Amino acid sequence: MSEKKLLRLPQVMELTAAARSTIWKWVKDGEFPQPIKLSPRVTAWKLSEVEAWIESKVKEHQVQGAK
Repeated sequence: MSEKKLLRLPQVMELTAAARSTIWKWVKDGEFPQPIKLSPRVTAWKLSEVEAWIESKVKEHQVQGAK
């Protein structure tokens, strides 16, 4: 189900514990999933992509902790 669910920025901020400006910087730098433009004023992210990004960060932290 998460494959089809979309998140707005406040939900992404809550899931990632990151500020609005940080998320947009990550997007600009290619470090975070690109949002989907639904209309000129509506942007959303696929839940599945945000979850995969979070999981990659958790794994990265675990690998660094094992060193």
